[in-house]
Amino acid sequence: MRLFWHQLRWEQVVFWRSREAAVFVFLFPLLLFALLTAVYNGRLYGRPASWGLLAGMLGYGCANTAFAGLALLLISRRELGILKRIRSTPLPTGAYLTAVLVSIMIVFALQAASLFVLGRLLKSTPWPGHLVSVVLTLALGGAAFAGLGMAITGFVRSLEGSSAVLNVIVLPMAFLSGSFGTTRHYPQVLRVIGDALPLKYLLDAINSVYLHGGQLWREPVDVAVLAGWGVFGIVVAMRKFRWEPREG
Repeated sequence: MRLFWHQLRWEQVVFWRSREAAVFVFLFPLLLFALLTAVYNGRLYGRPASWGLLAGMLGYGCANTAFAGLALLLISRRELGILKRIRSTPLPTGAYLTAVLVSIMIVFALQAASLFVLGRLLKSTPWPGHLVSVVLTLALGGAAFAGLGMAITGFVRSLEGSSAVLNVIVLPMAFLSGSFGTTRHYPQVLRVIGDALPLKYLLDAINSVYLHGGQLWREPVDVAVLAGWGVFGIVVAMRKFRWEPREG
């Protein structure tokens, strides 16, 4: 346990010292929210547009942080040989991966809290009415996307192309799922694709508990789909995750 806490502290120090990680992973959803609320008017999902955009950015931030941020971290360490060296140290690999996962979840939790504060300051968006349900929803989403983030590392072969690959996944997924606004006017084929993506169900759950005052346990379909995607990611990660740089 002592080694785990030491590694967790180290992970946090390394993350916040990295300007690239702080901007791409932590700050980008906040900047995007500020920009979108400056140009969006009217209503989204039956609420003021700023409320709907805040909910959307919570979902996008989850995918960007727990999925892309985690994957970029692990891919870079694998290709630089850091993961290989970790296995030769006294630190158990399970404790190391747990520390990495907990660290990225801490970053996402701080990001979500910052989004609520920023929304309140800029547009007087409300605080969560059912805080426990909001926390559970974001934790479930973070866990599901973290599992998928570990899984995708097995398919990205190089550090140089990793950022481009992950952005090609995250940004279209956010667009098709509704992070940047309602999808009801999209062509049918795009809505069908969006309905198959995990972010769609996370956003539906966030909209229910934050925008409409619902409870997470009243959204069994969203919970089941997110849990299913998380389990799928873990299963794939167990087969594809590598500790050593890819060859060829």
